[in-house]
Amino acid sequence: MVTGAGSGIGRATALRFASLGARVAVVNRTESKGMETVNLIRAEGGVAEFIQADLGDANTIAPMIKAIVDRLGGLHCAFNNAGMTGEATPFHRVSLDEWNQVVAVNLTSVFLCMQMQIEHMLSTGGGVIVNNGSGASIMGAAGLPHYTATKHGLLGLAKVASKEYASQNIRINTVCPGVIETEPMRAYLNSTPDQGGEFLQSLPGGRMGQPEDVARAVVWLCSSEAAYVSGANIVVDGGLMSL
Repeated sequence: MVTGAGSGIGRATALRFASLGARVAVVNRTESKGMETVNLIRAEGGVAEFIQADLGDANTIAPMIKAIVDRLGGLHCAFNNAGMTGEATPFHRVSLDEWNQVVAVNLTSVFLCMQMQIEHMLSTGGGVIVNNGSGASIMGAAGLPHYTATKHGLLGLAKVASKEYASQNIRINTVCPGVIETEPMRAYLNSTPDQGGEFLQSLPGGRMGQPEDVARAVVWLCSSEAAYVSGANIVVDGGLMSL
């Protein structure tokens, strides 16, 4: 199960899972983008099903999990990737509506997904959950208090759940991507070419990471190669946070 699988990190992860033989539930709010991912998987001989869900609406989560289990026969690995950044706004001017929207999509939806994922995995003997954090899970992102708070919160959810369910063969981890070349990031850089060029030069190696870099980390965490890794925070940023 990969949420937000219509583009970027989500799509790259869905493709990588499928390339290794997994049956993939491609979860996305927009059907056209989700079906693009499904068709890419099927074109390579893989198995994928599109599941439409708006994770900002808590009422869609239970039917989504049921549809995944019914159509694909189970749920063994879940990548809770879908999220939103929100508008960059000074801390004291973030409205309650903006706060609630970002919290609903980035944190509450993941909490609810995890509850149902864990419940299913308990009934089938175990599984793996990976949540998609951010550099903002570790440090503050100026102008984005709502985004930063939710991404910090994902680390807490994984740590608590990993302690509770490790003895029942359920592992829960977090990946924290750095600056990854996705459509929103490229659009931002193109909108400020002077600042964008300086920004790129400040990155380790002078380049952004690729969605596939994060996908490899997620799939590794879901594999038996990471059988003793739980409650961990895997930073995928090319060394940016170490500077």
